[in-house]
This record gives sequence, C-alpha cells and structure tokens, in this order.
Amino acid sequence: MRTQDFFFDLPEALIAQEPSGERGDDRLMVLRRPACGDEPGSETAPDCKIEHRLVRDLPELLPEDTLLVLNNSRVRKARVYGTSRESGGTVEFLLIKQTAATEWEALCKKTKRKKAGSVFVFSGDNGAMLAQQGAASAKPAKQKTVTETAETAIEAEIMRHTEDGVILRFNRPIDDAYLDRHGHIPLPPYIRRNDTAQDAARYQNVYAKPHGSIASPTAGLHLTEALLAKIRERGIETAFITLHVGLGTFLPVRTERVEDHRMHEEAYTIDEKCAEQVNCALRERRPVTAVGTTSLRCLESAWRDGRVEPGSRTTGIFIYPGYEFNVVDSLFTNFHTPCSTLLMLVCALAGRDRIMAAYQKAVSEHYRFFSYGDAMLIG
Repeated sequence: MRTQDFFFDLPEALIAQEPSGERGDDRLMVLRRPACGDEPGSETAPDCKIEHRLVRDLPELLPEDTLLVLNNSRVRKARVYGTSRESGGTVEFLLIKQTAATEWEALCKKTKRKKAGSVFVFSGDNGAMLAQQGAASAKPAKQKTVTETAETAIEAEIMRHTEDGVILRFNRPIDDAYLDRHGHIPLPPYIRRNDTAQDAARYQNVYAKPHGSIASPTAGLHLTEALLAKIRERGIETAFITLHVGLGTFLPVRTERVEDHRMHEEAYTIDEKCAEQVNCALRERRPVTAVGTTSLRCLESAWRDGRVEPGSRTTGIFIYPGYEFNVVDSLFTNFHTPCSTLLMLVCALAGRDRIMAAYQKAVSEHYRFFSYGDAMLIG
C-alpha cells in the first residue's frame, strides 16, 4: 500500500488558524457507513451517505445505548526557549517526555547543527519576557547576552542526539508547575502564529486532567460541559482513558510503503472502571464510540483475550486499511492531514475510497481542517 494513496489537495485557506467563536459551534460532517454485508470500499453502498450538521447536534446523532470514550490527557506547555551560552541566540525546544529526573527528550529545529555539550539557559525572567511577546513575531528575538543570575537561571546541556531530536539534561528538575508558568502551548506547525492566552484554554479539553501530551487530543476540543451533560441526559454513558499524545500520533510517514512505517511508543492508562464499562458494552453489544483517534488507538491497544484489559502500558499500534477492529464501532474526530497515520486510521474504519471522497466533499464545502477545524462523525 502506497503512502501517496492517502494524499489529497488541501487549500491552505482551509487550515484553521484560530478556534471557532464558541466550543461546539463547529460544523460536523456525519458519514454513515454501509450496513454489514456491503463491500467496505464501495462508494455506492445503499446507505452510504453524508449529512452536514453542527457539533451541538452530536447528542441526538448518537444511539442512546452508546458508550462514549474520551481521552482526558492534559497538554503540557512543553514549548520552551533557551538562550545559547555560546552564541546568545534563542532556540525553541519541544519537550517530548521526561527520561530521567533531570533529563528530557526534546525536538528542536536544525537538530544536527546542535552539538552535544552545548548549553542553553532557561529562566523565569526569560520565560516571562517571551510570553509577553505573544504573537508579535514568528519567533522570539535573539538575546545577545545572558544576564540571568545563578539563583534564577536554569541550564540544560545537550547530552546526545536521538533519532528525532536530542536529550537535554537540566541542572535541576523541570516539572509541570514550572512549565505552566514559563512554557508555551505547543501549537502544531501548521498554525502559523505564536500561542496566546486564549490558546491556553482553547487548546485544552474541558475534561483534561493528567499532564503528559505534547499535542491536544483535538476531537475533544469541540465538547463543552453543557454538551456532555446533554449527552448524559440522553442516557449515553461516558468513560475516560488516558493516552499521552507523543511523537507516535503526529510524526509524518516518511516511507513510500505504508507497511514500512513504524510508530513511536506512547503511554496510556485504562483504569478498572473504564475497562469494565467497555467490556460491559461489548458483552451487551452496545456501540462504542471513540472521541478522537487517540481514544480509539488506546482501546484497540488494550484488547487482549477477548476483552479490554486495564493497566498502564505503552503502545505503538499503527492502524491502517486492513486492520480488523475489536472494540470501536464509530469515531468522532477532526479532519486530518494528507498522508498521515491519522488519515490512514479513519480510512481503516470506513474504507479508503469512502473517506477520500468525504474529504473531497469537505474541501468543496469549505470545512475547516485540523486541530482548530471542524469535525466528522463516522457512524
């Protein structure tokens, strides 16, 4: 299977740069799959149809016996800026995950030019200054001198290179409290602006709890407490898993053949309560709807011996056409980037031809794409 088979033309104007005015006001494309027995890839299946709705209609679009599973991972303010001891220039780092008490795996631009042994200064004063810059520039201005005192300065040394980035060793632990004060929301690169105070709220799900993601599980950005209350009022049950979004979710596919791509491992947790909710729904043949591809990947990763098994593990599951789903029946999701693992996942669920036709329809109907864009319900 060729990676290029999942390419589509997307006008740049359709890539959402800002969230909508209010959560839940976004458009919703509803894609109804063919009934059991119809050929999965057939665009002419008798009940294959598209509806154009709004996200606020979601409660009435879900069957009353649905189990809705959501990812409650909280996005870290994982984008930080360090000032080079050597050059005085400012370098942006994205802290991926903590690998030791004072060590973090990080991404940065022009990684190969960053030498092992290079030292960068991160501090409260520096972070506050950069935050005030907001969207004034595409990147922070260079600082020609390092003036931080020993009491305020936090330093990090590049210890070594990894496959995709570097390992930074800080001179003291960096925790989420520090990042909440001095870090920045890691907006994806296709949002061509700096983060603002608005993003600190709108790029976070209203039900987010444990820190750990470097990108938002964005399908949930559409949901409000009021909308979730309406969903529950209809008798629809909700359950929460945690999958911390990492490189596995958003790194591009660089191989010509889909089957040659390898996913990075991501940490997930399914507690006893959630596992029992899912297993009960499966026993009772009730539909399981995942909110977002991360929820879906988490559930499918936890399938063992005919049931979803609770626990904390890592997953590198890669779902593409040909995959047989064990847990999830339907998916509430955003529109995804061309040739991405996320697009391949939704194609596995609904059929490649059907999804590509739906995406073409979304382009012609001027749906907004990606993190701050519109949504799709694959039922």
